[in-house]
Amino acid sequence: MKKLLATAAVLALMAGCGQNQSKDASTAAPGTGGQGNPGGGGAPASGIWAVGSSTVFPFATRAAENYARKSGGAAPKVESLGTGGGFKAFCAGVGANTPDIANASRPMKASEFDTCQKNGVTDIVEIKIGFDGIVVASAKSGPALDLSQKDLFLALAREVPQGTGFAANPNKNWNQVRAGLPTGRIQVYGPPPTSGTRDAFVELATVKGAESLPAVKALKDSDEKRFKALTETLREDGAWIDSGENDNAIVQTLTRTPGSLGVFGFSFLEQNADQVKAARINGVAPSVAAIADGSYPLSRSLFIYVKKAHVETKPGLREFLSEFTSDAAMARGGYMQDRGLIPLPADQLAAQKQAAAALTPMRRPAK
Repeated sequence: MKKLLATAAVLALMAGCGQNQSKDASTAAPGTGGQGNPGGGGAPASGIWAVGSSTVFPFATRAAENYARKSGGAAPKVESLGTGGGFKAFCAGVGANTPDIANASRPMKASEFDTCQKNGVTDIVEIKIGFDGIVVASAKSGPALDLSQKDLFLALAREVPQGTGFAANPNKNWNQVRAGLPTGRIQVYGPPPTSGTRDAFVELATVKGAESLPAVKALKDSDEKRFKALTETLREDGAWIDSGENDNAIVQTLTRTPGSLGVFGFSFLEQNADQVKAARINGVAPSVAAIADGSYPLSRSLFIYVKKAHVETKPGLREFLSEFTSDAAMARGGYMQDRGLIPLPADQLAAQKQAAAALTPMRRPAK
């Protein structure tokens, strides 16, 4: 009982956050109620419920809409809490007051898997749904940028090499990072620590960029804890600005703040190509082809995680998974590609469809 009360309290707090996006059969906003959820703040009493990544949100909502149209029933409720927030809710337990699905823009961590196991979420099905790229974008009217991962580390890390040691990042303008970059102030809007996009950006951009600096790379073997602190901690002096889980809000901020940059998923770039443009990273522009083949440096995989126990008891959940992983949704030319998802190669798609159909539980992640 104590665990259920604690779970309800956590979920109520997250549902009340003004930064969340949500969508269900009645297109209810957080806190306005929805299917079986009068007053907000809790799970649907009987409907399918997915939470998590803002990047996966548009793909999940499209699948929910198509499922509802085909089945004639209520659309699953989809909430954008960020990948970390989604896993927190998903791993809180099993039963009607917990989500059925966690949407994620990075793989589940070992620590999150362990929390799930401790709370009785013992059979988790991991399904890779496709690829996405993280873009560093500016307003359409801004200068064309070609940034390296090293540039991003030196611009956004809280501490950088100084002399024989490390010190608070002194770089205020881009041309202090590297000669030839614009003279404008470093001001980057991006997702908060709960976001999988933030996690992936740090891993692919700042950590990789730091490894190109001998002084930082030397720490990787000698002092891993210090290395992680240096490479994974972003500035808190206004150069990096946490902007919530709503990537569309970041897009709008760029159009109102000349010279600023934003970090978000490729799908939002495609949807707002009339307003924003992306920087090249290491000379490579983000594109469907470059993300799919991995040549764009900030490429990543997207996932959904499903409670096998809920599939056995939640009406429609198995059918929703079938819709989500269908060729019409995830294959090349499918409706998720229309919203910006980079499809899996045919052999990988077939393997993921098989995992979804067989409900094959995942193994504990290595890290």
